[in-house]
Amino acid sequence: MVFVLEQHKKPVMPCSEKLARQLLDRQRAVIHKMVPFAIRLKDRRVDDAVRQDLTLKLDPGSKTTGLGIILDGGHGPKVILLGEMIHNPRIQAKLDRRCAVRCNRRFRHTRYRPARFPNRRCPKGWLPPSLDTLGDQTLHAVAKMRNPAPITALGVEHVPFDTQKMQDPEIRRVEYQLGTLLGYEVREYLLDKWVRHCAYCDTLNAGFQIDHVFPKGAAPTRCQT
Repeated sequence: MVFVLEQHKKPVMPCSEKLARQLLDRQRAVIHKMVPFAIRLKDRRVDDAVRQDLTLKLDPGSKTTGLGIILDGGHGPKVILLGEMIHNPRIQAKLDRRCAVRCNRRFRHTRYRPARFPNRRCPKGWLPPSLDTLGDQTLHAVAKMRNPAPITALGVEHVPFDTQKMQDPEIRRVEYQLGTLLGYEVREYLLDKWVRHCAYCDTLNAGFQIDHVFPKGAAPTRCQT
């Protein structure tokens, strides 16, 4: 698939590689951009072009994000482009290196320096640099896809995970799908299980949290049971 722009650099429907090669050979189009590859027509306006609905769908992940453009035609949806965006792997390494530097500075014998930890307060809406970079890279990829293609809709896949298989390996087929977390998120499931009471101090309606008090005799755990 090749992206196509009209003579005023507005996106129209993409074409095949064969048709793009023919348009370039007949000098009806010129190369507009190499990455992603797009051609620009010399004798076509956006009012004269026939446009269909294109949907850009995303499958976000921790290391890679899948991209796909779906054509909603008369014969049903058709995939015209599949791609993968690899996230920057150096963000977590930089965070670990900065943590090591702070740890070294904390244990040095320089107690004449005033403590700085009260100044390190996160502003409202703050996100870790790894998540912030992931979101920025995804928005940048969406913008690069919307420039050469007439995208009319956007879809993002969100999948809640169930941990039943980790707790009971004997679950098979339908039993795994019809467990206790069917139709629930993890927090909602825990709040309903404990009837909105804290398991440690018996406080009622202590906010939409899993735990607000950590026991001193045992380390906190992430197990939902």
